[in-house]
Amino acid sequence: MYSTLYTNRASLLSILLKACVCFVLLATTISAAETPVDFENDIVAIFTKSGCNAGACHGAAIGRGGFKLSLYGGNPAADYDSLVHHLQGRRINLANPAESLLVLKPTEHISHEGGTLFDMDSEEARLLKSWISQGAKQTSFRDLVAINLKPDKIYTEDTSSSHQIQVTASYKDGSTRDVTKWAVLQPEDTSAVQTNTKSASLTIQRRGRHIVSVRYLTKVKPLEILVPLNTSTRSIPAPPVNNFIDTEINKALATLRIMPSPQCDDGQFIRRIYLDLTGRLPTSQQTRNFIASSERDKRSNLIDSLLASQGFNTYWTYYFSELLRISPQRLGGEGANAYFSWLSSRISENINYKTLVTELLLADGDAFEIGPANYYRTMPDARQQAEFTSELLMGTRLRCANCHNHPLDHWTQDDYHGLAAIFAKLNISQTVTVNPAGTTIHPLTLEPAVAKIPAGLAIKSTTRDPRREFTTWLTHENNQYFAQAITNRLWKQMMGRGLVEPVDDFRSTNPATHPFLIKALADEFVSSNYDIKHILSVIANSAAYQRSAHANQSNQYDSQFYSHAFRVPLHPAVHADAVSDVLGIPEQYGEEPFGTRALELRNPTLTSRTLDILGRCGRDESCETATNGPSRLTRTLHFFNGEFLNGRIDRNKGRLAELLNSETSPMDIITEYYLTAFSRYPTKQETAFWNVQLKQHITEDSLQAFLEDFVWGLLSSRDFTTNH
Repeated sequence: MYSTLYTNRASLLSILLKACVCFVLLATTISAAETPVDFENDIVAIFTKSGCNAGACHGAAIGRGGFKLSLYGGNPAADYDSLVHHLQGRRINLANPAESLLVLKPTEHISHEGGTLFDMDSEEARLLKSWISQGAKQTSFRDLVAINLKPDKIYTEDTSSSHQIQVTASYKDGSTRDVTKWAVLQPEDTSAVQTNTKSASLTIQRRGRHIVSVRYLTKVKPLEILVPLNTSTRSIPAPPVNNFIDTEINKALATLRIMPSPQCDDGQFIRRIYLDLTGRLPTSQQTRNFIASSERDKRSNLIDSLLASQGFNTYWTYYFSELLRISPQRLGGEGANAYFSWLSSRISENINYKTLVTELLLADGDAFEIGPANYYRTMPDARQQAEFTSELLMGTRLRCANCHNHPLDHWTQDDYHGLAAIFAKLNISQTVTVNPAGTTIHPLTLEPAVAKIPAGLAIKSTTRDPRREFTTWLTHENNQYFAQAITNRLWKQMMGRGLVEPVDDFRSTNPATHPFLIKALADEFVSSNYDIKHILSVIANSAAYQRSAHANQSNQYDSQFYSHAFRVPLHPAVHADAVSDVLGIPEQYGEEPFGTRALELRNPTLTSRTLDILGRCGRDESCETATNGPSRLTRTLHFFNGEFLNGRIDRNKGRLAELLNSETSPMDIITEYYLTAFSRYPTKQETAFWNVQLKQHITEDSLQAFLEDFVWGLLSSRDFTTNH
């Protein structure tokens, strides 16, 4: 009996144990079924968080160590193929997920050049093993459309404060999920903000405005951090407001508690506005008249007169010729001359910018006769034409999407090669003609790229000349890229710094210092019918433009909020002409007629030691980035001993010779030079100083030598070589 009972109990126990095992297996199966691992949203996120698909690792164009991933997971399909199918599938072990190379390498159970990225018991390893155990499928259960940050902006008084960032992903189906753990924080300046990617937190190190890019998969969003530059809580007197520019600028100054510098005096203003609008110094008589005038609106009236002057046309033709890279080395002498002449006539006619760009983009025919046709002869192929066009007319570095989707913006390879395909529809030689059969190859598909509008729809393959669709899209009043790109450049020319810097790098992760202002300027530009002179006038009439360059204790460290005028080195051509004007002796440029100004030169490589020393741009590449000019030592030595200054100062002709020969008193000579070079009278302290110096040089010979040294010092000074 007991034996039978024992046997029955043993059988019952066995049945119960089997039931438990089945229950556990069933529960595991149900759990796995309820929480399947999403390859695109979970697995690829691990690679991004761990840095595996960054440009310095397997996300490089050629990969690393025989293993290539798409940059920041921009192409999940290619990543899946690389993980599961390449290397004969050895990276995945379906029978024993924990033995997969994909798990063993980052946990450094097998030697890994990148070191240990996470532990075997980490969530990263758990997700990888679960995905493999579920069959390592190419799954995507929802489409990522955006990420949101909390907080989305940080304002703090504490320079050592730490902040936790929460990142939420939004999907096409309307769902959301917290992806903070998988987000990557990348500060623009690591000395200003320290980030902890594991905890998604940051610590502020310095006062000012800082940007941290927050990334989850291919979505990137900027986080702006503002810390007042000053600790004082005293109220700041309201700065003057001349127009909407000042309203926006003053808001930022108040937020950061920056006391702006006062308005500049008349001498500073006339020098600045002449240089900014005409590239020339005012004459001493023009300065005298302006300072002496009691006219209430004399500044706005001067702005209007300069905008209507031939000096404006000459200077801005030169400016746009640099933007367009007009050069006989690229285009031939006849092509460059036709291009320059067309541009000069359009500037003189004050043609609106939209029309000017439309003529550029739709031009064809003989480039030696039709100036704007040379736009397509500037670049050697359709791809470089797409890069040039996007940077010039959209303020966007589309080139970053050539080999992979743009890592910091929404532009894709299709956008890049789609725009290149538009320009591939041209045959380009001396004559530019439409070729409907022209193609360019997409490197991802190895097929002809489909012509398309950037971030838009493909253009019908039957379209003979897709440039028209692109031009219509680009110049449409709702296309903020077009209006903002040019107004930002005009702003930089007048203010010394773009609202977006660099000016050809508009993207969400490089936001404008004053986002409402750049939009307002673009809207104003469109409403004025794309009138360049109107925008320049609005900027020049603002109180922000007319501030003094002398910083105070409150704003001495401000380099981006326009609390004082920024001192900007004179453009090489402007600098050369200014020296000639002060000395009264023109510079000789090659075989050009004596008296030709540097701003009138059409050939940027014409032989000129002076322009080389001053760092001119040869126009082979963009003139908006820093050039590899001569060293400061080389320039200084040239100033000491070269023909640029010394060689012309000691000649018995020019301004100094005329003043000495006319028996002008030494102090009046000094005053004349101050008015000519600085557009102001000497101060009382300066006058007293020079009177003392003059008493020590009473002979005629010593006086001339003294005055020559004085002129040299004047032209070498920071006040002369910058537009202050």
